[in-house]
Amino acid sequence: MREADVVVVGAGAAGLSLARRLTDPAGPGGPVPRVVVVEPPPGPLSSPPRTWCFWERGPGPLDAHVCAHWDRLRVRGADGDRFEGDGYRYKMIRSADFLPAVTAELAGNGRVELVTASVTGVADGPGAARVDAVDAAGRTVSVRARWVFDSRPPRPLPPARTTLLQHFRGWFVRTEADRFEPGVAELMDFRTPQPRHGLSFAYVLPLTARQALVEYTEFSPRPLDDAGYRAALEHYTGRVRPLGAFAVTGTEQGVIPMTDARFPRQRGRRVFAIGAAGGATRPATGYTFAAVQRQAGAVAAACRAGRRPLPPPPHARRHLVMDAAWLRALDRGRIDGAEFFARLFRDNPLPRVLDFLDGRSTALGDLALGLRCPVGPMARSLAELPVLPRRARDVRPTPSPERRPDAPLS
Repeated sequence: MREADVVVVGAGAAGLSLARRLTDPAGPGGPVPRVVVVEPPPGPLSSPPRTWCFWERGPGPLDAHVCAHWDRLRVRGADGDRFEGDGYRYKMIRSADFLPAVTAELAGNGRVELVTASVTGVADGPGAARVDAVDAAGRTVSVRARWVFDSRPPRPLPPARTTLLQHFRGWFVRTEADRFEPGVAELMDFRTPQPRHGLSFAYVLPLTARQALVEYTEFSPRPLDDAGYRAALEHYTGRVRPLGAFAVTGTEQGVIPMTDARFPRQRGRRVFAIGAAGGATRPATGYTFAAVQRQAGAVAAACRAGRRPLPPPPHARRHLVMDAAWLRALDRGRIDGAEFFARLFRDNPLPRVLDFLDGRSTALGDLALGLRCPVGPMARSLAELPVLPRRARDVRPTPSPERRPDAPLS
């Protein structure tokens, strides 16, 4: 039986970020805990490669891991109108860079033990909690600790009134001619054909004048099949925003539940949920990474100060209520999702919108945004929320295609 102060289950962004904050010598005051991180071996339980994006004003603590950034942001309406602004820096981190780098950092920290094993159970107790796992050789691994933080997503999802899926496929492309503006990130381009139920947009992050991540994203009840994603990307790169001849140098794909379900952050006296499992994913946007970092910092500070480290709510209650009303209105077809977002960016200063989407806005700023939304449909959806039943829905992530050699397209 191993002994530790903290066990972190899962070595994704949430788990590794927390382990790093807990054991950072330059972190918050108080003794540095002994931490065990338990991660399953490579296989079906491992997360596929992905990119994480977030925005902040100027430099930040994770800049060493940022592979690209943009100082100007753009949104395009369905009619082609452009809404642009600056003041925030949009940043990209690749999981294929971040996770190995943080893992190597933790491996060199004498207060951290990395264990490769599949967790079979987490038991709570009055004085300690225990994590049981099985390694690749079939041996049982047990760790007893004061606190356990579990980043594994619940299966099925908690019951919700509304659940849509944000599903996407992105191509990393290289064009034969200059086609992109390297300093401008296009967060949403609504010139894509809109689905009958939900909304869609393209997402363009230029890496150079000839290289970019071009992604098709849809909010709807079900993911597309391979042919559907390919058709959507070919339509965008061939007709909506012609790129000419280009090669696809890599792909990414994923499914993010957009739900007003309640994600309990406490699973026992000494067991807590973190990351997306603890509700860090913003219901109306799918953004998660920035909330994960805020949550990890707060938990680490509490733990090292000797306080009970219950993860704080990742999002303000008023934001969750607003998101729930928006999801309901979109799901019932009461609002045009593409026009809703285009209007949000058209009628409000960019910093106000980004502060809201990131969960940093004030109540006064939220009121100003709300008055520029379709008040009738949103008010009706808001009024329905207290009487709507919550239902469970199982959503399993779609595996990401492996990166493959260049495949010329035209």
